[in-house]
Amino acid sequence: MTKQEELLVITMEECGELIQACSKILRSGKAEGKNLKNLQDEVGDVVCMIDIMLRNNLISEKKLLDRKLVKLVKLKKWSKLLDNEN
Repeated sequence: MTKQEELLVITMEECGELIQACSKILRSGKAEGKNLKNLQDEVGDVVCMIDIMLRNNLISEKKLLDRKLVKLVKLKKWSKLLDNEN
């Protein structure tokens, strides 16, 4: 397995664990205690993998930030998540 393949596989695994953490909160109806800690841990793991992708030039920080802005515009249009923000 190449370094890039390993990076992608571990990132996929971490994203899957984040999905499970989100699901557990939805099923329990509570973002607290063990479930909240697990969510925070899994988000941190995914952020770590994104950072490693950046350091290995698999993704570009500029393109990542550009895409983030595109997503924010879409969320402002189609979601209520950002209603209280300017």
